[in-house]
Amino acid sequence: MTATHDVAVRHVQEARSLLFVPGDRPDRFDKAGAAGADLVIIDLEDAVAPGRRPGAREAATEWLASGGTAAVRVNAVGTADHDLDVAALTKLVAGHPDQHALLAVVVAKAEGSADLSGLAHRVGAPVVPLLETARGVQRAAELAEAQGVARLAFGHLDYALDLGAAPTRQAMLHARSMLVQASRAAGLPGPVDGVTAELDDFDRLVDDVAHGVELGFTGKLLIHPRQVEPTHAAYRPTSEEVAWAERVIAAVEAATGGRGALRVDGAMVDRPVIVRAETTLRRRDQ
Repeated sequence: MTATHDVAVRHVQEARSLLFVPGDRPDRFDKAGAAGADLVIIDLEDAVAPGRRPGAREAATEWLASGGTAAVRVNAVGTADHDLDVAALTKLVAGHPDQHALLAVVVAKAEGSADLSGLAHRVGAPVVPLLETARGVQRAAELAEAQGVARLAFGHLDYALDLGAAPTRQAMLHARSMLVQASRAAGLPGPVDGVTAELDDFDRLVDDVAHGVELGFTGKLLIHPRQVEPTHAAYRPTSEEVAWAERVIAAVEAATGGRGALRVDGAMVDRPVIVRAETTLRRRDQ
């Protein structure tokens, strides 16, 4: 892989906010890019009516060819639209070998590891499988290990529909935990959580982010530019968390004699706690 590909992988893996923009609304592409999201995803799937997908496909590739930078969500493997989406992206990459506007391909309703690896090889970009079905979630570990996969993402609304369940936290807890565990076992960063559909309820958005962070998620799918800044703020640790982390690190730096465990605020501090403190301070600086 090239150095540019490695940069794209890091970009995708470090993104906290991943903002969808409908592929049939090219007038919104630049606005999405200016909204401050870590990664923009041009959506060729659910946000676009089937009859408008050919135009969306063309609009997305034209914008990327003209200097735009984004990921693209393609339709599910096994559909005619998936084949057309991938053909368009392959043509884009082949026609502009010196441009690297395609940061990643997000695969809707991902279920097969061979499909993901083949796609990553074909388009030369990192792949983000969006797990939205029972079969996909059941195969989370296999998908996370697939060559070319940079990160997992969870589509909880479609997953709940597939199960015939409500998209509540309790009903989705097992699946979310499976994605976190699969990501860790494969050496990937924490996965990306699903959208908060309530566009004007920022308290709900912040609470959803906090719930995801508690479980081990490190990014979130967004559907409106207004959700970007609250999401970034929610990923930053509180002042109390920062103060605790600073006390832990200060105690470590002051320790002498090679002690394996320390005491801070009346609690034992060993290696896992130190790593947590270091992670908190990195989140503060993002």
